Amino acid sequence: MNKQRQKAILYLIIASLLWSIGGLFIKIIDWNPMAIAGARSGIASIVMLVFLKKPLWHIKLGKTKFLGALTYTSLLIFFVTANKFTTAANAILLQFTSPVWVALFSSWFLKEKVKSYDWLAIIAFISGMVLFFIGDLNSGNLFGNLIGLLSGVSMAGVVIFLKLQNEGSPVEMTLVGNIMMLIIGLPFFFISTPSFESILALLILGIFQLGISYIFYTLSIKYVSPVEAILIPVLEPLLNPIWVFLATGESPGIYAFIGGFIVILTVIIRGIYQQRKETSTY
Repeated sequence: MNKQRQKAILYLIIASLLWSIGGLFIKIIDWNPMAIAGARSGIASIVMLVFLKKPLWHIKLGKTKFLGALTYTSLLIFFVTANKFTTAANAILLQFTSPVWVALFSSWFLKEKVKSYDWLAIIAFISGMVLFFIGDLNSGNLFGNLIGLLSGVSMAGVVIFLKLQNEGSPVEMTLVGNIMMLIIGLPFFFISTPSFESILALLILGIFQLGISYIFYTLSIKYVSPVEAILIPVLEPLLNPIWVFLATGESPGIYAFIGGFIVILTVIIRGIYQQRKETSTY
């Protein structure tokens, strides 16, 4: 495994760790969900601009980057909306149907053939995720479940558009998407005023959970396959209950442990298998 790829996988893990704090801190914030999404994206935009070290007007906005930014914004909106209209477990599970969409989109848009072991990994991954959330799943709200599914499609679309970026930094695509989200969320800022505790939580979300995390994620995307870019970040929903347990003492059930073990084992086995195949070709 070359050093760039090793670094990319490390970046994906760091991004997943940072994303995983979202559920805990969002619960702290007493504010409109769209206002939270907009404010979080506004703070993340500042972080990304500092990282890029260039003013916003120097960013070239081509067709691919613009469509990618729209897809990224739709992901943020769909996930917030799904959480409002269906259960959190349904929303997360439906979002993480994204490996299936990534596999399909890779063939259509990137002309990359998805290997048989990737499909086996996706099946094992989804089985593990179902077990992980089985205790919290229910029929939910049909509209909310549909939006949750669309968030999975959008998540896959973000990966594909990041892989398609040919000019400028891929961070620029998510920067533009965050600015779009800020503009969409602005009208909701005036519905109520967040508390000081909520503002602190928003800063943590904007700086770490969205800003720095997506910098790491976008820097890794060039050196990993589309399927890896979506399977490794599954650490995010698996870590969420751990933070909740540490904060509240609420322990996950036995099925969650089994499902989480299956998912993590799947990612590890797939990674080892691919590394051996790559080594054997040299």
